[in-house]
Amino acid sequence: MRARALITTLSSIAIAAAAVPAAANATTNASASATSTTGGTTAAPPSTGSSGGASSTTNSKASKKAKTVSVTVHAPITAPTPKLEYHGPVYELVNGKVIPYVAPPPANTVLGSTGGDPVAAAASGRPELLVPGSTAELIEGLAAAPEAAPKAIQEMIWAGNQIIGKPYVYGGGHASFKSYGYDCSGTVSFALHGADLIKTPMDSGEMEGWGEKGVGRWVTIFANAGHAYMTIAGLRLDTSPVDDPSDQNGPRWRPLRPENAGFVMRHPVGL
Repeated sequence: MRARALITTLSSIAIAAAAVPAAANATTNASASATSTTGGTTAAPPSTGSSGGASSTTNSKASKKAKTVSVTVHAPITAPTPKLEYHGPVYELVNGKVIPYVAPPPANTVLGSTGGDPVAAAASGRPELLVPGSTAELIEGLAAAPEAAPKAIQEMIWAGNQIIGKPYVYGGGHASFKSYGYDCSGTVSFALHGADLIKTPMDSGEMEGWGEKGVGRWVTIFANAGHAYMTIAGLRLDTSPVDDPSDQNGPRWRPLRPENAGFVMRHPVGL
């Protein structure tokens, strides 16, 4: 009897001992299953596939960085044939706001049905014209600055407009930026001064060593011992009628020349 009771007790202990690891395994499996279904503190490994993860984030950053790389494009300084016609939209900067430009009526036009004073072309100064894009355009003898150009380029163009149509005067614009007429280097100096790039006028010889060497991104000055002119965003500001169908002297916006041989090329730093 004692032997049988001892055997029965030992069997119960063995069964109980076997049940403990089984229960532990079941608890572990249930916990793992719950974590897989509802989340938890265990982080998923980063994916290296094309559907996301660390590799996808890296590629996205690289793509954004590539898109920010810009290509430097120089404004044209030559043109095989004169081309000054423009038929696109024109705007005007008024009190810091860009509005559509409405050309004034001719100087001898009488306003209103009951009469009025003739409109003088220079009564309120020249308008600060703008056109879309990165190339200046000629609008009724005045240059419209490109909206994409730096502010200094726009200011140079608007300054040049202020002396368009004035007569050629040898030495004009050198004793003072304000003058009855202008010579070649006086004209270039006036435009540069409009962007606050120079404080005193320069002659053509001084321009041969001014600024940086070579063609600029937006503006290029052409100078030698006897003459100077400049191109700004695709237009030429010059007192000489060479390669210009208008054949008029004095400060004017003109088409680009087919070539600029015989001149030293300089440009403002950064422009």
